[in-house]
Amino acid sequence: MLKYVIKRIIFMFITLFIVVSITFFLINLIPGDPLASMGRNLPEQIKANYYAKYGLDQPLYIQYFKYMKQLIFHADLGESLCYPGRSVSGIIKTYSPVSARLGIQALCIGVILGIVFGIIAAYKRNTWPDYIVMILAVLGVSVPSFVLAAFLQYRYTVVHNWFPTIGWGSVKHTVLPTIALCFTSLATYARYMRANVLDIVNQDYLLTAKAKGVTGLRLVWKHVIRNAFLPAITILGVQVAMIFVGSFVIENIFGIPGLGFNYVSAINDRDYTMVLGQTNFFTFLYISSLLVIDILYGVIDPRIRLGKGKK
Repeated sequence: MLKYVIKRIIFMFITLFIVVSITFFLINLIPGDPLASMGRNLPEQIKANYYAKYGLDQPLYIQYFKYMKQLIFHADLGESLCYPGRSVSGIIKTYSPVSARLGIQALCIGVILGIVFGIIAAYKRNTWPDYIVMILAVLGVSVPSFVLAAFLQYRYTVVHNWFPTIGWGSVKHTVLPTIALCFTSLATYARYMRANVLDIVNQDYLLTAKAKGVTGLRLVWKHVIRNAFLPAITILGVQVAMIFVGSFVIENIFGIPGLGFNYVSAINDRDYTMVLGQTNFFTFLYISSLLVIDILYGVIDPRIRLGKGKK
């Protein structure tokens, strides 16, 4: 198991290195730079000083080696091109708690309700609870979160005035964004759990457990949920990464000062170092979450043996 984990960590850093390199060159292939839009009326000497300060006057491969050197040896993601003195690490440290709180709320509610609804739909197959859950699941995967967010914002802030339209600070500010974000997770897990539970209820080991007198919640908890949840763990890694990435549009709709809000602003301002640094941060989160999920597989399912000729 230890050998497997070390191997996965090495692969994780190789993948991260490749993604960072590709992202660096793709971002620099975009025409223009921050000064082209913000400082078009500045004297040429000031522009030259600006390019020299950030190394933008050097060939691209030299910029790449400098960036990788400061990233690998100093864990430095760089400084904003549009807002001098503001480091990318500082921006992430300041605004990531806002995005994390919103994303974790949405993930927890979506996963828990999705699992519960999926199990209910499976045990009440072809009855009205099953139909309601399936309608919710179809709506959840069909309706984009920004459409649902716009609907909720209009319905419950403009028409009924139950919640604030935009802003951040109180629990009321988190209600509508959380609902908009968790709907997709809820629908996805409801569908997965329903299909997995329906597959498990007819397995021989479950019939054996019933013959031994295991019934009710004990049967569901010990023999159904544990086995049905295993395939769903795969998508949990993606969902964890989406804690930050998934709220980009939602944060802009509700005016929430999170990482997504800053990321979109950096793209509009062509703030390359800010976009690159935050993209690297999101990539690291995503790859790390996949590593944790791989390890959880071995913990949850004892049939999985990771190492030395065992599967």
